[in-house]
Amino acid sequence: MSQPKALKKKVPYRHKIAFGMGMLANQMFPATLGIFMVVLVQNLGFPGWMWGIVYFLPRVLDAVTDPIMGFISDNTRSRWGRRKQYVITGAVIMGVAFTIMWQLYAENTVNYNFGYFLFWSFAFYIGLTIFSVPYVAIGYEMSDDFHERTEIMAIAQWIGQWAWVIAPWFWVIMYDPEWFPTAEVATRELAIWVGVVFALCAMIPGLFIPGRSTVNEDYEPLTLKNVGRSLKEILRGFKEAFSSVPFRKLCISTFFIFNAFNTVAGFSFFIIVWYLFGGNAGEAGIWTPLFGSAGALVTTFLVIPIVARMSKKLGKKNAFMISQTISLFGYASLWFLFVPGKPWLFLLALPFHSFGIGSLFVLMMSMTADVIDLDELKYGKRREGIFGAIYWYMVKFGFAIAGGLSGVILTVVGFDGNLDVQPEGAITGLRLFFSGLPMFGTMVALWVMRDYDVTEEKANEVREILDARKAEKEAAPAPYFYQKDMLLSMTSVDPEVEAISAEINKLSMRKLKSSFKESLNSGIHGICFSPYLEGQSLGDQLSREQIEKRMKVVAPHTSWVRSFSCTDGNEYIPEVAKKMGLKTIVGAWIDNNLEANETEIQNLIKIAKAGHADIVTVGNECLLREELSEDEIVGYIKKVKEALPGVKVSYVDTYYQLHKSPKVIEACDVILANCYPFWEGYDSDHSSMYLTKMYDVIKEVAGNKKVIIAETGWPTYGKNVDQAEPSIENMMKYFIRLKKWSEKEEVEVFYFSSFDESWKARHEGDVGARWGLWNKNEQLKVN
Repeated sequence: MSQPKALKKKVPYRHKIAFGMGMLANQMFPATLGIFMVVLVQNLGFPGWMWGIVYFLPRVLDAVTDPIMGFISDNTRSRWGRRKQYVITGAVIMGVAFTIMWQLYAENTVNYNFGYFLFWSFAFYIGLTIFSVPYVAIGYEMSDDFHERTEIMAIAQWIGQWAWVIAPWFWVIMYDPEWFPTAEVATRELAIWVGVVFALCAMIPGLFIPGRSTVNEDYEPLTLKNVGRSLKEILRGFKEAFSSVPFRKLCISTFFIFNAFNTVAGFSFFIIVWYLFGGNAGEAGIWTPLFGSAGALVTTFLVIPIVARMSKKLGKKNAFMISQTISLFGYASLWFLFVPGKPWLFLLALPFHSFGIGSLFVLMMSMTADVIDLDELKYGKRREGIFGAIYWYMVKFGFAIAGGLSGVILTVVGFDGNLDVQPEGAITGLRLFFSGLPMFGTMVALWVMRDYDVTEEKANEVREILDARKAEKEAAPAPYFYQKDMLLSMTSVDPEVEAISAEINKLSMRKLKSSFKESLNSGIHGICFSPYLEGQSLGDQLSREQIEKRMKVVAPHTSWVRSFSCTDGNEYIPEVAKKMGLKTIVGAWIDNNLEANETEIQNLIKIAKAGHADIVTVGNECLLREELSEDEIVGYIKKVKEALPGVKVSYVDTYYQLHKSPKVIEACDVILANCYPFWEGYDSDHSSMYLTKMYDVIKEVAGNKKVIIAETGWPTYGKNVDQAEPSIENMMKYFIRLKKWSEKEEVEVFYFSSFDESWKARHEGDVGARWGLWNKNEQLKVN
């Protein structure tokens, strides 16, 4: 079948530019910080270990607080939305703290300046966290379109790159006596301008990008207790995020490229001043800032437009692989193009060198947005804040390591900014690290990303499912209703069932897997058959080949299979099952489409007359969905009975819906009830006890007729329903208990279902697609 195409949703350019102004601030503060940090070593006498600590510790704090801020932002209920207020608040804190942080005086002791700078660095990075985490999340939320996301990030990075064009020229200003008498005086005054101007830039996304009220959203309450408990959510978020292989690849690749680069980025000043100009910072003049500034201009006007175009034409992954390969040539060439007496030669390397970092965040931020869609498909919630925080945690924690490692490298090679002549080998050591470390990080990233598989085709397919799910969410009725205080209160709990449940709950994971496989291999009475392959949906034509392939997987583990329809290829299911020696419950799918109902019923009669049906059912949960009345269903049952004398005829619905439908009970030859503790919100540990109570409820009204549980099961992924949590572990426990109970009580049970089917997510959310014992690729979920 043809692949779905996502509709392109354009974001106004004024909003893209507003987001880009936030990126300018997000880049300008660290860019300026990197420039000013030279003063700590060159003018204020910080030794290498102090440089390492002031680089490392504040960034560790930043990395640790990011996920907490992500949780707070994701769960904020306000009329301004989840993000804007934090962006503005963080911008103010960041600007004020940056200004104060650089009010350093040479006449104070090194230790005093070290302690003062470290304290205000902590304050600055707290402000940066409050600003940057919700700011990045705003970018992820701006568009659902695969290519529009890349354009948003490209424009933002284009604007943000001007920070790296402007900031390096501070070196010229700082060391020119016509501007300032000393470099530390320069940093004090320049910090005020940077703090004020770029704090205002940081506020622009919060002021001008529209937000949506979240007052009525069902978020976690932001009490102090819940924020404290959020640490558990954060750890689970890390686990869930890193269970996503594509996201893990993005994080690891970014970690190696960005942080290998940043470990040595500050060395360009020392290499130019000491290698090209013999230690004379004044003589180095414009060449010191020109390295960063020219590189940023190349990135702005060459790299970003080329990468954005490559992404559209070749795909994001291919654009990444090509860009990073080009950067390898640039890193290597700098070893040869730093030549004393010919400083202009290094400019030749910059067009290649700039492809490394210049392409990284344009593509990685866009790809992260695609991965967030995959996360929503799997877990049923949007977590831009958590994902953005985790991604930037990797960046910032790595940045902290890079800062500390910079100090270590300076110490190892013996570089000392206070000396008039550097020790032999110190500058050569810096040059080796300057070219070699980014090359190593890039090669690791290329290897990690070699099999990244989130293509445009796959992203659009996921987006289509999410859009369809969102559109139908309001209209679709809940599949089941809570009955805890109604019918189930009429029955008592069997102590023996309770004891079996307790025994299974104590099993270790290893023993649980072993017991599950033993239970499955010994066979269950019946399985609900799932015929739809990945990419197929209701109404698609199913082939006999796909039915046969899946039936071969199921057949060794069951005596019966149940089908749900008799059209579009579903009619092959009972025939194939019979050839493999299985018994069948064959269903006709009926609803309020009377013409389609006739086709289903005629096919059902034909299948039964061919000897392929042991029990036939006319309809599944029509009363629950309020599509047909009791009398209409009874009419269909009588019609089929007349056509199929000697064949058992029934109708399927929830146990409680049948409990209040005596006419249907009377018309059926056998009672087929759907019983789902999960949909009624019962926790896994007690689910089997509630299942027995459900069975007792329907037995009470069935009279002398046999009661079969037509559907019951437990999902492996998705969103909780009250206390019911989807997981493979809970599925195994439920299956084992179900097998033991059904055999002990001699109850015929059909497990729902055989295979995962993605199309069901559109109707029942994430969890609806993950009820299979086997996944969509016919692989048993328990290995």
